[in-house]
Amino acid sequence: MTALPRGESPGPSAAADDTDVAGSAAAVPVPSAENVGADESEAEETDGTPESAAPEGADETDPVGATDADAPPAAAALSEAEAELAAQRELRERIEKRKAEKEGPIAAGAKLSGQAADLLAAVRAVESGEKPGAAFFDSPAPRRTAPAPAPVRPREPEPARAPQGASAEAVAAVAAVLTEGGAPEALAGPAAETLGVQAADLLRANPWQLLAVPAVRPEQADGFARALLGAACGPDDERRTAALVGWLLEHAALRGHTALDASAVRAALAERAVTDPEAAVQHAVAEGVVLVFQDGPDNQEAAGDAEPGDETADRDGQEAPQVLLGLDRYALAEESLADGLARLANACEKDADWSGAAEAAGSPSAAELIRAVAAGGLVAHTGGEAARAEPAALIAAARALGLRALGATHSVDGRRRLAEALDEPSAAVTLAGLLSGAEGPGRDTDGAIAVDLLVALDAPQLDVETAAILVESLPDGARLVLSGDPGVLCSAGAGRVFADVLAARSCPQVVSRTPDPGPIGELVSGIGIGELNQVAAPGKEVVIVPVQNADEAVHRTVQLVADSVPRAIGVPSADTQVITVGHGGSAGTRALNAALKQRLNPGPGRFGGFDPGDRVVHIPTPGRTVPGTVVSADTEGLHLDCAGTPVVVPQERVESSVRHGWAVSAHQAAGMRWPAVVVVLPGDAAQGLSRAWVYTAFSRGERHLSVVHGVDQALPRAVAQPPSQDRTTRLRALLEAQRTLTV
Repeated sequence: MTALPRGESPGPSAAADDTDVAGSAAAVPVPSAENVGADESEAEETDGTPESAAPEGADETDPVGATDADAPPAAAALSEAEAELAAQRELRERIEKRKAEKEGPIAAGAKLSGQAADLLAAVRAVESGEKPGAAFFDSPAPRRTAPAPAPVRPREPEPARAPQGASAEAVAAVAAVLTEGGAPEALAGPAAETLGVQAADLLRANPWQLLAVPAVRPEQADGFARALLGAACGPDDERRTAALVGWLLEHAALRGHTALDASAVRAALAERAVTDPEAAVQHAVAEGVVLVFQDGPDNQEAAGDAEPGDETADRDGQEAPQVLLGLDRYALAEESLADGLARLANACEKDADWSGAAEAAGSPSAAELIRAVAAGGLVAHTGGEAARAEPAALIAAARALGLRALGATHSVDGRRRLAEALDEPSAAVTLAGLLSGAEGPGRDTDGAIAVDLLVALDAPQLDVETAAILVESLPDGARLVLSGDPGVLCSAGAGRVFADVLAARSCPQVVSRTPDPGPIGELVSGIGIGELNQVAAPGKEVVIVPVQNADEAVHRTVQLVADSVPRAIGVPSADTQVITVGHGGSAGTRALNAALKQRLNPGPGRFGGFDPGDRVVHIPTPGRTVPGTVVSADTEGLHLDCAGTPVVVPQERVESSVRHGWAVSAHQAAGMRWPAVVVVLPGDAAQGLSRAWVYTAFSRGERHLSVVHGVDQALPRAVAQPPSQDRTTRLRALLEAQRTLTV
């Protein structure tokens, strides 16, 4: 393993006050174990999990991510977030309605109907031996003839209805129950909003329903239940065990899982004093709290004969099926997404003649992509930043052929970069804007997006629910290209859609042969294959800044952003982004943002901790980060300028959805790029490093990358470790089953 690429010393010594990127010509060696005095403790919060939820034990007061759900709804003017959420709810309801219309409710659980009841009934039939497991795999989508494009309804984005908060009476009733049980009255509003108008009665009958409220932990719910029920409750109370199973699955979803292995759920229940975890799981399934799935590698009949508690058994020398537990919302999304992808793959005009467009393409990879899309309705395209020129060439070619073609990106910055590569900037939209109706061509009379070809760039950032909504919104006959860099971190939401599509090989895949240029591109390409190579950086494109502790890491980072990079590289502080591993710790985003604000825009923070000119990130919905700058504040809320778009964040949502943005996490930086990037790796961040994290962080810089390096050999070890399947999902199995049945 070769050393991290060497740059030039930013100063004569690690403790120098003037960190100059253009300093001494002597190469800076990678710090060794002897001269690194960094704290080896695990970082408080890492990017190993989505920013929308910190792992158990992490600081849960962070205003970003999981606690975004805690924010009370806006009561005044409708915000962009409310419009987006309302649009997504509408589309989810449409998906559920279409699924439910296929067959009526099945008596498979008193609290289930439609698709959820279907799934539970299927599992019970398999468990009883009535039918083999293979009988319940969906048949391939029939080939459909592409209809003529429906007339488009050009329309302005429809204003969303403001979320209706709980009534004062309901909140007061819940507050009374909470007070009786010794719980904070501050939970009354969120509990009433989450549980509905009957929240007080529900909590009195089942105190563990409090676990449905964001940020409430099992220990707190147990104390509340003991105060209300006294000796009438115990660790094996079925109300408690069912709520715990649901809570475990909800928190697993915040870490990206759409399902969990049943054995892991049983082990977690045992850790929480449940004496019979197997019975608890069975009860939760019977109550419809979770669904159970069995996925065998080759023999579905063996899976059908398996009991939920003996998935480790080996029958006839075959590997036993894996038993998974999942929430119905993610089961519905994965089923809908698998069906929708099969529909798109089969419903378009096959073998269209786009040969002229392919021959005129600017590169062999672009020509290959155009030919693949002409031959099928679903294509996966992989490549780095330079490879984004190929989807741009495809969009331009399709529009030249008279097709309605669009490219949808994860971020506003991605939309800007795509628009620069297109002759028609209007063909570039953000995915959130397209789904909410704020951007794009609008929808046809059937409610489908009026498009013939959609290229979804930054595909690794697609979570399963958003992907299901997107696919459901595309009309029959439309073509879909999922394009992205498979080396970057997965989505902040549940699922690993792009990785599952690639692994299932359920559609043609085009691998770009266009490498990212320059020293940064060479460095990142090596990281992608597990090698941390030394690269030549004559223009100081890559610089290493060794540090020995977190305090020094903060000091050197501020110097780089405020002085060295602007002077030596010519990139102003406003265009330099700091990326670090987690939000907590001595060199996390909180500490770095505090130090950078003091240096770059000092002020009293008179607008809820913010001042005009502060660099911020706005999180309108969990998993979506929008950079901006504070303009002012008034009774309406905090006024931001987000890439030229004015945004007003209501006062009650500022604390939960706005944070300083000089320093961000790698998950928040995904899908965006800056002229210069400073990646901070303090000693306590070693546990949060992975190849995907390093690849994502190092590839965000266009012209310059500085690495504030204090993790010693943890960095090359993280890069050398092969990528792991860190999320449990069912989409790959569903896609593989469809492919098998089609063949």
